[in-house]
Amino acid sequence: MNAVLVAVALSLVSAVAYAAAAVAQERLASRSPGAGTLRLLGSGAWWWSVGLNASAALLHVVALRYGPLTVVQPLGALTLVAAVPMGARIAGRRVSAAEWKGTALTLLGLGAILVTASGPAPDDVLSVPEALAVAGATATLIGVLSRPGARPGLRHASASGLASGVASALTQTVTVAATDRSGPVLSVQVVGVALLVAAFAAGGLLLSQTAYRGGLGGPLAMVTLANPLAAAVIGLSLLGERLQGGAAGVLLALAGAGLASSGVVLLSRAAPAAAPVDDDHPVAAVLALEPGSATAEPALVPRQHGPGHLTPATR
Repeated sequence: MNAVLVAVALSLVSAVAYAAAAVAQERLASRSPGAGTLRLLGSGAWWWSVGLNASAALLHVVALRYGPLTVVQPLGALTLVAAVPMGARIAGRRVSAAEWKGTALTLLGLGAILVTASGPAPDDVLSVPEALAVAGATATLIGVLSRPGARPGLRHASASGLASGVASALTQTVTVAATDRSGPVLSVQVVGVALLVAAFAAGGLLLSQTAYRGGLGGPLAMVTLANPLAAAVIGLSLLGERLQGGAAGVLLALAGAGLASSGVVLLSRAAPAAAPVDDDHPVAAVLALEPGSATAEPALVPRQHGPGHLTPATR
């Protein structure tokens, strides 16, 4: 099978796993908006979302071994496309027409980008100085975005997307350097860059958890846009990756990026208010949503001593 097709298939499965993790994180954040890091570490639901993220990341790493960064990273936008119906299903509602339109625009835009981005498997990597420079610049930008202030959700989502995109670029360096057999597997380059990957991946996860306190659509859309943008800048400027088709290919990629961005923005604005959720729902169980952690008002059931009189149900 063509290496790029393998990378695309792995990326699709990875996107679904990331979507499930995002829905679980958003549910947890909405139920415990003030939870700090230590409290999250003691939550089984949060560790389930971490497990989903880790599985998705592993698939993403393998995809980066087979396909170029400019192909694999844009497919991360499918996380939002998968999260919309998944979140709607758990919320007990239908996907709206605007959400379907946003999904279609996102898929069309991604298709245009993939036509121009399809290329050979990656064979170039970041040097240690380049990796350190990228890490330093990204850490500075993340610090600026995550400072206290207005609209922390979108800013933290942007910082999370940047951290994840840079982690992907650094991951590609680790996988290619560790498997090219031209040097020791545990070289200084591999170990050093692997530590940077771990730091940015963990930071991106915690930043996204903070961002989801403001809901799922907007923050996830921002993560989806910032992630491939950061990775593409690194791939095109430092890893020697190129768009196919010359000037026409560049125009097609720009048009695709515009369509995908419109779809992502539409998806972020289209999600209606969530309906009450049944915590015993099988999908909720898969996403590790703890029945006892809901903050919604208790259901109302009829009282026997008064016609039409409703009181909160007791458990």
